[in-house]
Amino acid sequence: MSTVKVNVKWGKKKYEKIEVDLAEPPAVFKSQLFSLTGVPPERQRLMIGGLILGDEEWSNTKSKVKNNATFMMMGSADSLPEAPKQKTKFLEDMTDTEAAAALSLPTGIENFGNTCYLNATLQCLKVVPELRSALGSYHVPATRAELMDTDTASPQSLTRDLKMLYLMMESGQDIRIPSMLFLHTLHAVKPEFAHKDEKTGSYKQQDAHECWSAMVNNLSETLRVPGIPPPPSTNQGATGGRNAFIKQYFGVETKSTYKCEECPDEPVTTETETSYQVSCFIAQDVKYMYTAMRKGMEGTVKKKSAVLGRDAEFKKTSPLSRLPGYLTVQFVRFSVGKAPDSGEPVARKILKDVKYTMKLDMYEFCTTELQQKLSPMRTKFKEQEEKKMAQKAKLIAEGKLLGPKLAGAAAIAKKDENVEYEPFQFEDGAYEMAGEEEERGCL
Repeated sequence: MSTVKVNVKWGKKKYEKIEVDLAEPPAVFKSQLFSLTGVPPERQRLMIGGLILGDEEWSNTKSKVKNNATFMMMGSADSLPEAPKQKTKFLEDMTDTEAAAALSLPTGIENFGNTCYLNATLQCLKVVPELRSALGSYHVPATRAELMDTDTASPQSLTRDLKMLYLMMESGQDIRIPSMLFLHTLHAVKPEFAHKDEKTGSYKQQDAHECWSAMVNNLSETLRVPGIPPPPSTNQGATGGRNAFIKQYFGVETKSTYKCEECPDEPVTTETETSYQVSCFIAQDVKYMYTAMRKGMEGTVKKKSAVLGRDAEFKKTSPLSRLPGYLTVQFVRFSVGKAPDSGEPVARKILKDVKYTMKLDMYEFCTTELQQKLSPMRTKFKEQEEKKMAQKAKLIAEGKLLGPKLAGAAAIAKKDENVEYEPFQFEDGAYEMAGEEEERGCL
């Protein structure tokens, strides 16, 4: 019988009926005693019948190890681990502020009933560090009219209150920041967002893109780039000149070319437009964002032909002649159709899933002149990437670097190391996703 039950006496304590398998080395038995007494195997001194038990073999003690046999053990146990000085606090026991700090959550904005469209717009704008910096330098004191009448507000006061709201969010004092003051100013400056439901008395849901456009247009009127003097003509406001913040960081220039399809003798005309977004017109045959953007930059329009003396069809191509630091892409899902019964025009929404990537390369949508400006930096980045990949492949081949399937943990461990980046102003036409705002107003 290879299994017996023995007793072990250790000081004043006695452990009875411990099952021992004699087919296993004594080290297994000592591990059992470690779990019972806390005495590490290397400190255990076990004796039975005047003989000392070893680690590898039972040897001459095997004949004495029988049922109800008693071992004498000497040795000191490890000290018990100290209780943590700070009591462990579980997530469900934390306040919202404590949970946000533990999970490194960004500060949110309190919802006052159907104001999620506004909260999402403010959060999307906040990801632009240059905007926060420009707002930090913005200073417009409250006017006497504003102090006397809270319904009196101006575009400047809306920008000022945006600055104060962002300062509150960056203070980290609470997980949710009340935006009632900013909301009140928005309603005074942009009353179209102040409509309430007649039955419930709560604010009506608004279109997130309309709110985005309103905020961007307001900033284009009021905010300048710090360090650049204003234009000579003060009646231009902040919208004209190099110091216009929104134009510098969000402005997209489109160079449209019109060529008459019906009359080859009609001279080709061009015009340049400035906007703050690129529109993607969604249709039933559109599955990818790139397709929608390409279709939106080519089309046919009707306009007056000077040669024919009447309206004619012109082919319109609209490549981009300027790319901003931050590119806004709008998915246009609404189209105008006719009601089947009355024939009156109605808005129709196209509910279709359109795929897009986290990175966007705008090179193919640019004019030839702009592509020539982008090419040197694109070539430089490509050479750097190829060199980096060649070095990585060499290290993997030499066994000095983990392969792609095993490198995940190593990459996470090194993510905080210092990395040198190219200056922001270097242009290559490539963008990375910084924020997303859906039509219903959710991030």
